[in-house]
Order: sequence, then structure tokens, then C-alpha cells
Amino acid sequence: MTTLFTPLQLRGLEIPNRAWMSPMCTYSAAAEPATAGRPTDFHLAHYSARAAGGAGMVVLEATGVAPEGRISPFDLGLWEDAQIPDFSRIASAIRAQGAVAGIQLAHAGRKASTGRPWEGGDWLGTDEHGWMPYGASPVAFPGGPVPHELTREDIAAVVRAFADAALRALEAGFQVAEIHAAHGYLLHSFLSPLTNHRTDEYGGDLAGRARLVLEVIDAVRAVWPQELPVLMRISTTDWVQENPEDSRESWTYEQSAQLVAWAGEHGVDLVDASSGGNDVVPIPHDEDYQTRYAARLRRDTSVAVGAVGRVKDARRAEELLTSGEADAVLVGREMLRDPSWANHASRALGAAPRFLEQYAYAL
Repeated sequence: MTTLFTPLQLRGLEIPNRAWMSPMCTYSAAAEPATAGRPTDFHLAHYSARAAGGAGMVVLEATGVAPEGRISPFDLGLWEDAQIPDFSRIASAIRAQGAVAGIQLAHAGRKASTGRPWEGGDWLGTDEHGWMPYGASPVAFPGGPVPHELTREDIAAVVRAFADAALRALEAGFQVAEIHAAHGYLLHSFLSPLTNHRTDEYGGDLAGRARLVLEVIDAVRAVWPQELPVLMRISTTDWVQENPEDSRESWTYEQSAQLVAWAGEHGVDLVDASSGGNDVVPIPHDEDYQTRYAARLRRDTSVAVGAVGRVKDARRAEELLTSGEADAVLVGREMLRDPSWANHASRALGAAPRFLEQYAYAL
């Protein structure tokens, strides 16, 4: 037995192994208003292939809880009931291949309304299926428009939108909900002093800046079954403090550790520990640039941790688990390159792939 291919129990859900597909945007939903936000046959093939490829859990890409919460007009969204059937067939296909179906619920905030990355990723105007983005404060992401500052009424609507989207995801058959509070998107923009200059109860000290995130956790947890887990993705650092030439106040590991402790008390079962995305700053390129923060969180808090970032092979994934640095490993780019990455990893570590007979000649 290998640790990577040992089941992980979160609440009442057993996840068959600890090699999970990380949520990654594909910018492949239709942009037309009548079908906006809905997954297509591409998504069905894309996600079911990774499930058949041996992933223990497949987490759908950032799914907007509101139309203006999408990163681009080509992103998935779950803001209305009419979208549920299209998501249902994705969740069903993932589960049919033996994996757990997860979904990342997100609001892009000030980084919303952009084009596809391979088309330049520029901000889109209203005549290009775009919209004016919202943020914690009127602070633009470099190169982008100044966002509208959310009012208290807007904030309450965001909290409701996360809860409503979670209910739709549950109806669609998803077993795990992940709250996206990373990468400079709306919830992260409230957390970080770089982007939150508010003077009301949603700004100021760490407790104020974390208020919205905790309200979202509470709202999602209130509608999500107690026997099923809720995850949260965070950026463990803005990568500003690590640069001695940058004196700006920013989001740091120490604040992340406190947030994770609070999140655990509010019902988050595992933290997906990513980093960056809130500004254009230098980021290291070494193998453990991100997983070392995941390891610290696992040591410093009582919440389970998923490591993500430059996990390329089975050996490294296994090390992260056996060394106690993480409870699960989320694999991104390598699962894009190889849909059967998990099955190949299981064979490399001496475990049986999920579909041994069907893919025996290829493995």
C-alpha cells in the first residue's frame, strides 16, 4: 500500500485516494446569454477522462456564483436552476468512473470580465460580453479597470449567491464544495491589505478582512449536508513580504494560518493551499515554492491540508504525504498533460490502477 493511494475520510465521505485533480479553468463554456455558464460536451469528456484516469477526486474549475463572478464570459456558472442539468451529467460521469465529484465555487471580483488567455486575456467591454467588475475597494488589478466597491447590500448578495450555488451543486450531484478564496479573486481581495482599504466592519484588522470569507463558509456550511466536506482554496501569501524591496502591507503566511484556524472552527474540512495572484510580483520557481507553505499549515493548524503546485511525479506526491506535509495532493498541469496521471502513478508506486484491464497495455 502507498499513502497516495490510501483512502482519505472527510466527514462521512471516503475519497478513494489522495491524488486529486486540481480545479483549472478551461474557458470553454458558451458565452451566449441563453446558455452562459453551462458546461458542454468538452467538459464532460475533459473531467470524466481524469476520473477514469484514476484521480480520487475531480474538482471542477472555478464556477461563478453570479454572472459577474466569472473570470471570463467563457467560464462555468451556477447562478440559476436552469444550469443544474448540464452540471448533473458532469457529476454523474465523474462518479461513474469511481471518483468523487467536487466543484469550486468562485467569484472573480476585480479580476472578472477578461477574455480567454490564449486570445490575450484582455479586459472586455460591455459590447464584448463583458461587465464592470466588483472589488473590496476601488483598487484595480494591474492593467485592469478600477472595480466598483461592494456595498453592504452587495456583500450580503454575494454571501447568498455562494449558498444558492452550493445548493444547486448539491442537487447536481456534487459531493464536495470548495470555496475559492485565493488568487486575487473577490474573497482574497477582502483578505489582503493590498486590496482591502475599507473602513467598515469588512476592513481594517484581520478579523474585519476575514469577515466575508467566514460568512461565506457559514452560509455554504448551512446548506451543505453535515456528512459531506467543504474545502477552501487560499493563497498562503501574496509574495510581497518575501520581496525585501517591496514594503507594502500584504497577505502573509501568518495571516493565512489564523484564517485556516478560524475556517476550521466554521466547518472547513480541508484547505487547498495555493499562493499569489493578487498582484504582479516575482514568484519563486523551485519545486517546493508552494508546498512548503502547505506543510507549515499542516504543522501549525488542526485542519487537513491539500498541497498543490509543481507536483510532477508519483515519487514527489508520495513524499508530501509520508513526510506529513499534506493530507492530499492536488495535481494540475500534469493531469492536463496526462489524463491517466493517477493510474500511471499508482503503477509506479506498486498500487493497482483503477482501470487495470482496460488500460493495461498502455500502463
